[in-house]
Amino acid sequence: MTVLLEMKQKLRLIYSKYEVLILPVAKFLLAFVTLNALNGKMGYMTQLDDMVIVLIVALTCSFLPTGMLVVFATLFSLAHMYALSMEVALVGLCVYLVMYLLFFRFSPKDSIVVVLTPLLCGMKIPYVVPIAVGLLCGPSSVVSVGCGVAVYYLLEVVVGVSPNIKTMGEDEDAIMNKIRMVVEALVGNKAMVVVIAAFAVTVLVVYVIRRLSIDYAWIIAILAGAMTDIAALLIGDMLYDVNISVGGALLGTLLAVAVAVVIQFLRFCVDYKRTEKVQFEDDEYYYYVKAVPKMSVTVPTRTVKKINSQRVRSASQDSRSAERKPAAKSADRGAGAGGRSVTTERTSYGRNGSQRGSYSSARERSGQKGGRNTAGRSVTIGSTDNTRAEADDNSTDQTSEWL
Repeated sequence: MTVLLEMKQKLRLIYSKYEVLILPVAKFLLAFVTLNALNGKMGYMTQLDDMVIVLIVALTCSFLPTGMLVVFATLFSLAHMYALSMEVALVGLCVYLVMYLLFFRFSPKDSIVVVLTPLLCGMKIPYVVPIAVGLLCGPSSVVSVGCGVAVYYLLEVVVGVSPNIKTMGEDEDAIMNKIRMVVEALVGNKAMVVVIAAFAVTVLVVYVIRRLSIDYAWIIAILAGAMTDIAALLIGDMLYDVNISVGGALLGTLLAVAVAVVIQFLRFCVDYKRTEKVQFEDDEYYYYVKAVPKMSVTVPTRTVKKINSQRVRSASQDSRSAERKPAAKSADRGAGAGGRSVTTERTSYGRNGSQRGSYSSARERSGQKGGRNTAGRSVTIGSTDNTRAEADDNSTDQTSEWL
């Protein structure tokens, strides 16, 4: 669970960081798939069945509100109906006007539902729509789901009657026959009525249960919505004989449950084990509050520190040169002290050559002391002064003997 929560938090961070790019790309992909599906299903106007036009319209929809995708999809479908027959386009326009009046009156913000519902119905996975809408939207979204289902069956009716309409003429009787054929096929479509009713009941059941203040309300709402959807479809099939595939309904409902569980994890992931019930009051009311904490984790952050190799090398070279300077200074001092002792000793030799033995021993002692501690200037100087004193004493004694 911790890994899943970390993934969820990372996805949120990525979305919040790149929302400006993700939303246009998602709108572009949705518009591209929707328009291509329309062209593939109808395709009566060959001028619109062009990849360049689809790409241009999809790019335009990516920078416009989602409601504009509904408008472009409507225009594309009406253009294909007009290429088939003007009467069919007139019937389609009337149906779209009624749906738009209902849509803009009750759920104008659910335009994405109107687009996704016929698209998923065409992919034979429409059972995801009512459960997902019940979890994420309100009860007014029933109108959006119903409009999406009506659009799908309208396109199915147009495609179904298109072979007969192409064979009819252009006289007055043919015009009336075309209109009557489309209207009767649409109104008498019992499958559309059953699906709209089943989806509406499912949306309401899911919405009501997930709003209850009970533990695991969303999970219960998902399961109850799945069973309600299957039961409503089976009852409608038995009453009106609409030939709904039971196996397809079961598989589609299982897929809808899986998608709904993912939505619940991303949107409403709470820890019911840490539920708290709080009671407080003010001057007018008593409040009974049930607080359920959300499940969340902190994503670990990694800090990368960049090290410049040139700076490190220069710093090491500076430290090495700083270490060498005191050593060089101490060596120079030791060499200077040793030079003074040698010079002094040579001067002493010049004074009295007969005392070489004593002078040489003093020179050896001063040299040993200088070699042991060349950096100790005071020691070397002291040894040199002693040598000078001994030499002076010897020279004085010798002079007194000569005298």
